[in-house]
Amino acid sequence: MSQQTTARLPADAEGIAHAAALLRAGRLVAFPTETVYGLGGDARNGRAVAAIYEAKGRPSFNPLIAHVATVRDAQALVEWNDAAERLASAFWPGPLTLVLPLRAGHGVSSLVTAGLKTLAVRVPAHPVARALLGEVGGPLAAPSANPSGRISPTTADHVLAGLSGRIAAVLDAGPCGVGVESTILGLSHEPRLLRPGGLAGEEIEAVLGAPLARDESGSITAPGQLASHYAPEASVRLNAKRAEGDEVLLGFGRMECDLNLSETGDLAEAAAALFAALHRLDALGRPIAVSPIPERGLGVAINDRLRRAAAPR
Repeated sequence: MSQQTTARLPADAEGIAHAAALLRAGRLVAFPTETVYGLGGDARNGRAVAAIYEAKGRPSFNPLIAHVATVRDAQALVEWNDAAERLASAFWPGPLTLVLPLRAGHGVSSLVTAGLKTLAVRVPAHPVARALLGEVGGPLAAPSANPSGRISPTTADHVLAGLSGRIAAVLDAGPCGVGVESTILGLSHEPRLLRPGGLAGEEIEAVLGAPLARDESGSITAPGQLASHYAPEASVRLNAKRAEGDEVLLGFGRMECDLNLSETGDLAEAAAALFAALHRLDALGRPIAVSPIPERGLGVAINDRLRRAAAPR
């Protein structure tokens, strides 16, 4: 693809207006959400969506999330149901993505859905993302703003390190608060967890009043389901008690390590720090060992990202 100058825009009214104008013109702009930075393109513009895949080097069978400003905007794109209403009332805006059947006349490019008959949709909570969506006036397809399969970006610097020269701009609003991608639920039939993320499954089950089914099909029905994903250049070894050889150790809880996700064992703090920590350690050019993370609450999402980061490539 041709090189271009990537602007760093301030997250003020002028910067947001500039970003919205670029997006309406079919250009790509990275923007902050409460989870990670997303690489936005007009979801109704097939050329813009194709450019997202090209900039990321992303397989075209991997669907994208459509970000919208309001619940009503989501309802214009997908067939709504009772479960969607209850979950949206409880958790939107926020780090939850719902996958529902496409509504007739939705207008979204088939590249967003990777040819599926369903659409992943979310209302983000970050004020800059919400202001940008309101200014654009339509849905934005927005995967994480990084080369496909690599560590997700939680700062504008992370975005520029991976995509500078490939996109028009990045809106810089500082670090993201949640730090891992949204939780994805399939709602075409019974509620099914397609990807753990920034909203704990226990909270969702409390609203639904029933356990979530898990997706064990092995097929790609939502973003973030590729076996190797979120990966640093360096190799990753999980559940490590100590570093071996030339490894650097990413710790959790009170322990000796090179970098700690949360010395107090706070899973929310660890989730927010995860990708930034992997970026820092990957820059050292040494193998990465990661200490055990509890498989509960946000630990489920953290371990999901770490397993994909450590998977064979």
